[in-house]
Amino acid sequence: MSKSKLLDVIRLTGITWDHSRGLTPMVATAQRHKELNPEVEISWVKRSLQDFADKPLSRLAEDFDLIVIDHPWVGFVAAHQVLVPLDRHLPASYLEDQASHSVGASHQSYTYGGHQWALAIDAATPVASSRPDLLHRLQLPLPQSFEEVLELAAGGGVIFPAIPIDTLMNFYMFCIALGEEPFKSGKEVVGMEVGIQALQMMRELAERVDPDCFHMNPIRVYEAMTTTDRYAYCPFAYGYTNYARRGYAEKTLQFHDLVSMGETGNLRSTLGGTGIAVSARCQQVEAAVKYAAFVASPQCQRTLFFDNGGQPGHRSAWKDQLNNSLTANFFSNTLPALDRAFLRPRYDGYMHFQDNGGIPIRNYMMEGGPEEKVLQDLNALYTSVKPYLTELIP
Repeated sequence: MSKSKLLDVIRLTGITWDHSRGLTPMVATAQRHKELNPEVEISWVKRSLQDFADKPLSRLAEDFDLIVIDHPWVGFVAAHQVLVPLDRHLPASYLEDQASHSVGASHQSYTYGGHQWALAIDAATPVASSRPDLLHRLQLPLPQSFEEVLELAAGGGVIFPAIPIDTLMNFYMFCIALGEEPFKSGKEVVGMEVGIQALQMMRELAERVDPDCFHMNPIRVYEAMTTTDRYAYCPFAYGYTNYARRGYAEKTLQFHDLVSMGETGNLRSTLGGTGIAVSARCQQVEAAVKYAAFVASPQCQRTLFFDNGGQPGHRSAWKDQLNNSLTANFFSNTLPALDRAFLRPRYDGYMHFQDNGGIPIRNYMMEGGPEEKVLQDLNALYTSVKPYLTELIP
């Protein structure tokens, strides 16, 4: 290729998170996009899962054109305009398709302040998982209720992620199961009575599981479940379709909907997933948006994205029979949990609460103590960021 031809190539950089589910589909889609659009070359780098949750988005937007983001950042984005409003560059019909084929609130989660800040390319929420071979060998039934989870945990073999961020997400889930969604009041995270009950239930389970849980994120949980025979069941962790696929890990997991609790039905966990966004500092916005739309398109999501380890955000990929057959029905089994998942706050300033809110809960689960003190600490943290609550619009 001549020097003049080389100068015509548009080069974009992207950053995603460090797992086969996060990196591999982005590399594959960038390669295929280049084959279809030779003038655009996209290179992806990765960051740790913890950095994915913690590192300021404003810094990433300075260094990269394309960013895979977590939806609680959109309040900050709307206030500081660090990303491109995709609704100004994509046809309304495209966004309407994304909205009508959302997995739960995945598409909505990136809509804030009247703009669409990212496209949902990955959908996830905590779901249950098991090693069917171990349950069969031990002649243990698959739990259907939280009481049965406690019974199974008392005999060993239950594991779940309990680092601070996962602990906080689970706290939201338990509060909802007890009848109160968090953050409905401007003065407290949740009412004292419900908060105390939620904490007590979380500690009751924590006392019956391996203390190693307090140092595990979902990936480490799934690695422990698939590389050893110590753990037969996980009641809630962000789902990873990779571990349901033949050949990915030593053992294959089966994924399930969450168990029921009391009279409230199946648990409602806290929505996760990722979206693809374009930095406001990108010099080739149209090229970057075109690639983002390619990745989030139903055809790519159902095939290329999924085929390369992705966990799609487009509903058609979750309903696809082939995708389900290749993942032991991961998608059809867990879709109900995604559809009822709780959408976290997204206001500018919430990330400070999320970064710190799980610490007192985790400490309580490990060491006990007065539940009132934990809730007071959470409320103090919540109200400390209220000056940043400049808008609570969806």
